Order: sequence, then structure tokens, then C-alpha cells
Amino acid sequence: MNAPWKAGGPHGRDAFHAYVCDDHSLEVLRTAVQEMGWPTEKLYKGGLRNAVQSLSMSASPNILFVDLSESADPLTDINSLAEVCEPGTVVIASGQVNDVRLYRDLVASGLQDYLLKPLAVDTMRDILTGAQAVFLTPKPEVASERAHMMVSVVGARGGVGASTVATSLAYLTSARGKRSTALLDLDVHFGTGALALDLEPGRGLTDAVENPSRIDGLFIERAMVRASETLAVLSAEAPISQPLLTDGSAYFQLEEELRSAFEWTFVDMPRGMLVQHPHLIHESSAIVLVTDFTLAAARDTIRILSWLKTNAPQSQVIVAANKVQVGVAEITRKDFEQSIERAIDVVLPYDAKVTAQAAKLGKTAAESGRSSKLGQALLDLSNRLNSADLGETGAKGKSGGSLIGRLLEVKIPGKTKKKMDADSVPGND
Repeated sequence: MNAPWKAGGPHGRDAFHAYVCDDHSLEVLRTAVQEMGWPTEKLYKGGLRNAVQSLSMSASPNILFVDLSESADPLTDINSLAEVCEPGTVVIASGQVNDVRLYRDLVASGLQDYLLKPLAVDTMRDILTGAQAVFLTPKPEVASERAHMMVSVVGARGGVGASTVATSLAYLTSARGKRSTALLDLDVHFGTGALALDLEPGRGLTDAVENPSRIDGLFIERAMVRASETLAVLSAEAPISQPLLTDGSAYFQLEEELRSAFEWTFVDMPRGMLVQHPHLIHESSAIVLVTDFTLAAARDTIRILSWLKTNAPQSQVIVAANKVQVGVAEITRKDFEQSIERAIDVVLPYDAKVTAQAAKLGKTAAESGRSSKLGQALLDLSNRLNSADLGETGAKGKSGGSLIGRLLEVKIPGKTKKKMDADSVPGND
């Protein structure tokens, strides 16, 4: 469970609190607690709502027992409890609803166990003994020893398909490599990370932006939505009437926590965040810059590549051209590469059938079209990222020259000369 730490800290916490709704449960708990050697004055009547009210004013115990019998919506109420419980509290619940799905949802929300009433002393004693062992077990410090890979996926222009690429790469890494993978969609209002995987995004990302102090490992466990055993998603669909003002610290803290909790993190990063929050790219091991063969994309690819040289020199940059159709482009690949002064690393062909099918099925393009040319190209990109050596992607062509000069060297469809005179550009006199 998770909440801002209250005065007193873990060493000043009580061993056990219980909030129950009936006399029988109270007597069973009193007997079990006495056998455990704990004081019985922390057994209260009133159920979960009383627990939320009391714990909002005082420090949480090591182990907390709550009765959900009077709760009309146990999952929502447990989330309310999580707002006031401090990190590390082991929570056990009881209730009268015998539903396997409810049990699984409650355990997934952070509960240690859920007991069906009426309670028995022997069962209660075993549960409390197990909870005490969980609380006292040292948490393994494995995150610092494990190499972590963070990949930021950035679109040179809106609509080039960066989100499609990000979700596909996250899926491939988690499914084929069986590595614990996080997908962080930083478009808080219009993100499609959860939508592409047919998931409800939840409020985790919005809550993180509004309350950065809440972000820790337990918050990550609760906030992320599981797409599979190895893939978790943090996305949002915040109301467009609700502006979220942030200095970027929440996003940075999220990246830090994801680095500790997962082996791989894929960040679907709107290009505007490069301007507003440049520190978010500093820890990226690799950056996939998604573009298309248009004049505007050529201009912005040049600008972003130049920006990355200054702000993310440690990152391996991979340029991926998406939605490529043979013979249908504003700029040929050769002229595009000449303008950006480096080679395109990966070409992702346009496949309307695969992308439409993926949207209908709630799957990534890589999963839906695994045998298609697009699916194979996405797999090649994933393999490049997963390889030990990402490879050299050095600049190609001449260096120097102005931005407009490089763009003017691009052959525009319908023009016969590779370089247009400045006088022929509209707006130049």
C-alpha cells in the first residue's frame, strides 16, 4: 500500500490494527492476536471506512486487517485505503462475497490475502503469521545489479506512427524476449498506449502528474495496467478540459521507478516534451526517431537530430522511416538521407490492412501482422534494439551548410533539378 510517510516512520508503527464489522470476527481476532503476543486494544469496530478515517490521521501499522462486509464497491474502497496506508503495510481483508474474480482483483490491487467470513481462529493465526513473515522479509536489492534499457520513441511529426512503433516494440520485447517490460505513454490527454492494447488506462498517470510525492515502487505496482505477464502499461486519457501543469518532475520520477521495476522501458514521448522537459531523454539508452518521407518531416528530423547531439549524446539514435510506399512519397529515400546527412536505419512499409486489423483486434501491429512485411520490419527493429551492440549509425554525407540549404537540395516531385534556386521558392523575392 502507498501514501506519503507520516511522522514516526516504520520504527514507530504498531504491529497490528483491525477494523471489523461484527462481534464474532472481533472475538476471533482477539484470540489470534493474543496468541501472537500483540496488544488487543488496536481492534476496532467499524469496517473499512473507519480504517480509512483513522489511518488518515495516524501512522499505519505493520499489518492491517479490514472488513469489507459493509462495502458496496470493495475495489474502489480498497483504493481509498491505499491513499492513506504507508509503504510496506501488509493488508489483509475479509468479506462475505465468494467471488474468484473479486479475490484476484483485490490481490492485484495490493492485498496480501482475502478471507471469506465467518473467520476461524486457526486460519486467522496462520494468516497473521504469514503476514508477519512477509513484513519482516528483507526486500531484495536486485534492481541496481540488473542492466536496464530505456528506449524513447519520438515522432518527427504528428501522425508518422510513433505510437504504433512504440507499442509494437514493447510487445515484441516482452513476448519474444520474455523480459519484464514497461510502456510509458507520456501523452496524458491523447495517449493511445492502452487503447492499442485494448486496455482501460486508469488514473495512474494522471495521479502521478498531480501528486508526484506519491510515486514509489508500490504506486507503480498499483498504477500500471497489465497487458500480459511481462508487459505493463502506464497511459492516460485525461479530460481535455483539465490542463495538467507540471515541471516534468513527475515524469522523471516515473522513469526512475520504472528503471528499478522493469528490465526494459519504452517511452512514447511526444516531441513537444523534448522542448519542455529535455531532462526526460537524458537516461535513454536508445532513441527511435520515427519519420516519413515528407518535406516537413525532413526539416524536423534534421532539427531533432541536431538537438539530440547536444542533449542526449549518450543515446544511440535509430532513424525509422514509417508508412513507406514505393513510388508514393514527397521525397525519395536517397534525397531524404542526403538532406538529414545520415542513412535511414529501418524502413517500415505502409500496410493499411495490418494496421486496421490490429485496431479492430486490440493488438499491436507487430502481433497482428507478424508474417507481413510490416511485421517483419518491426521485428528487425526490435532485434536491433535487443542486440548487444546497437550498431553504428554515424552521419552520412557532407556536414555543414544551413538547414534551408540542405532542404533545398531535396528533389521535389515535379522538379527536374536536384537543387532549386532560392528565387524559385515561394515567398522569396
